[in-house]
Parts: sequence; structure tokens; C-alpha cells
Amino acid sequence: MRRRSLFLVIATVLMTGGCQKDSNHESSAGNGPTEIKIHKIYQGPYPIKVVCTTGMVADLVRHVGQKHVRVKQLMGAGVDPHLYKASPGDVRQLHDADLVFYSGRHLEGKMTEIFASLARKKPTFAVTAKMHDDRMMQDEDGEHDPHLWFDVALWSQGIDLILDVLVQFDPSHQAEYEANGAAYRKTLAELHDYAKTQMARIPKDRRVLVTAHDAFRYFGRAYDVEVRGIQGISTESEAGVREINALVELLCSRRIKAVFVETSVSEKNVRALIEGCQARGHRVVVGGELYSDAMGEEGTPAGTYPGMIQHNVDTIVKALQ
Repeated sequence: MRRRSLFLVIATVLMTGGCQKDSNHESSAGNGPTEIKIHKIYQGPYPIKVVCTTGMVADLVRHVGQKHVRVKQLMGAGVDPHLYKASPGDVRQLHDADLVFYSGRHLEGKMTEIFASLARKKPTFAVTAKMHDDRMMQDEDGEHDPHLWFDVALWSQGIDLILDVLVQFDPSHQAEYEANGAAYRKTLAELHDYAKTQMARIPKDRRVLVTAHDAFRYFGRAYDVEVRGIQGISTESEAGVREINALVELLCSRRIKAVFVETSVSEKNVRALIEGCQARGHRVVVGGELYSDAMGEEGTPAGTYPGMIQHNVDTIVKALQ
């Protein structure tokens, strides 16, 4: 009966106002608690049942936990986390999990209330909670930009929180978790260096990345790229005629030859840009498809976080070089 009651409570949240931000949950659900306290040591059975929201979060947890965790990822390839609403099946999985990890900084905005409710009953954490605030970017309204995974060095800080949680929750495997975390930090450091080296191959005046929504600002800062998005940080925002016309002017005046579509966002606005440039006698093509808010299909190279980043870097370099 208690399980059923909890399910009904969370399901009710899904039906009522779950998409709205609540300032009371800003720290626990929007950004996640920064102090990690696990009040009960895990006693088994193994593997530990972990539910994650996005592929990028699941990737970090899999690499740190490895054989001791079984990770369920709620949002698959092509899914937009800004607009994602949890299904009753998702709620059941979250309720049955031993640990829950999400990205945070309001990326999964429509699930905020669910995380706040879960955090009162089980270990539920945002992997971005302990990332350095002085590295966070904001929009003109002061909202955090949640797309931190596009700065590989910054995203690798998420390993710290996951390692802290797993070691406290399951101290019997501390040495393995620490070794796994150290190994993945090295992999991501090499990936960060690869992205910097490859992007530097593009001449500075051509290093302009125009995409469907403003998801790549961390990428631009980390790898010295001018980034422009048609929509804002969240795909819930609408692109107006003024924004599209301004980007058409940029593309034509700078003679930029390529723009990019995203796997989790409609191509409609990008196509409008191309048509606007054509009307002014400047030919622009789609330089390729980028992974922004979701990784690729499971079992493909882009179905891993390093593969996703490498695909994006290689696609941008090929189109703009």
C-alpha cells in the first residue's frame, strides 16, 4: 500500500504543474544538493539499480560504477530533455531505483517536482551540483545554461559527485570506484585536448557555429568558437522573425557557408535560415547533424559521450575548414 501511495503522489505531480519551476526546490531539484550525505549503506543485491535521465549522465555513472551498477536511462536518442515529461512507467522505475542521477541546472525542467519528491525518500542527485559555479554560463534573464557537457573538462567534474555518492552508498567497492573514476578522467582529458586541437584547424574567421538552439555556448568558450543559436537555451523558447533575420544577415555578411541541424530539435528554423540566405544570393548548406541534448543510438559510436563529442567536432571541422 505504501508503494502504491507513493506512486499515486508522484503521478499526481506529473499531471499538475510539474513543468513549472518552484523556487523552494531550486537547490534540491534544480541544481541538486551540493553536500552529499548517504544515510544508509547499501547491503545488496548487486548490481545497484541506478536510474539516470540523459545519456550523458548515464555515461558518467556507467564508467564510474561499471560492473557494480545497472543503469537505466530514461531519455534515449533524439529525445529533448527540455520538453520531456515522465511517463507512469518512468515514475515506477524511479521509485524502484536504489540511486537516481539527473543532469540538473533545470535541463529536465518538467521533472523538477519529481526529483524534489524523490530526494526526500532516496539518494537523488544532480551531477552538475558540485561543478564550479564560476564556470557556469547564464542567459540574458540570469538563467543557468544547463548544457555543461559541451565543455569536456567541466563535464568531467561530474565524476567527483558520482564517485562521492557511490563510495558512501557502497563503501565495500571504494577502491574500484576510485580507479574507475581516475581512468575516465584521463580519457576525458584526452578528449578535451582532441577537441581543442581539431577546432584550431578551422581558420578563425570561419570558426562560426550556427545551430538550431543555443546549446553550444560552453563548447564555444572551451574551444574558441563563435556560437549562434536560432532558439534560446531551452527549446521551449520560440525563434522570432527578428532573430532569424539577424542570423541571415550574419551568414551573408560573413560569407559563412554552413549551418547545422540537431538530432533532438526540429530542422524548421534552420531551413528558414537557408532560404533567407538564398533569397539574398548567398548559398548556405547544412554542414551536418550534431548531437546536442541527446547522444546517438545505443551501440553506435555516438551512443557514448566521447563518441558524441568526437562526432560533433569532426562534423564541424569538416564543414567549416
